[in-house]
Amino acid sequence: MGAEYRFRSTWWLPAVPASRVFDAVVDLESYPRWWADVRSVRQVDGDTAELVCRSRLPYRLVIAMHREQQDPRAGHVRVRLTGDLEGFLSGDLQPVGEGTRLVITQQVRARKPLLRKLDVVARPFFRANHAWMMRRGHRGLAAYLA
Repeated sequence: MGAEYRFRSTWWLPAVPASRVFDAVVDLESYPRWWADVRSVRQVDGDTAELVCRSRLPYRLVIAMHREQQDPRAGHVRVRLTGDLEGFLSGDLQPVGEGTRLVITQQVRARKPLLRKLDVVARPFFRANHAWMMRRGHRGLAAYLA
């Protein structure tokens, strides 16, 4: 198959209730305000948005995110990804003390031809780029919710 990736990130947001974190995470249109790597968001329909992302490496990803599950009481959201990446992304929120832990799980296959072609040699750079992007998202969300 090739060009498949699994990622898991944990974001700790101290002194922010889970309900506020959940509201921010499901409000895709607000992402460019707090996540510098999300360059634009276009709402396609009530359950689907198209995001354009670019981090450190010189390529952009165009990804459609389609809501599959959204349960604010359980603190769970899952979206199906199509476009340059295909797979899923889920977020699980857990109140911890006066803060919130957000665990983000992604399982994707690169569909963008450049990523597929370079996968074998550039995989460490793609993984590092993803880690950088997630750190910036975590910092941006924490600042946005402060």
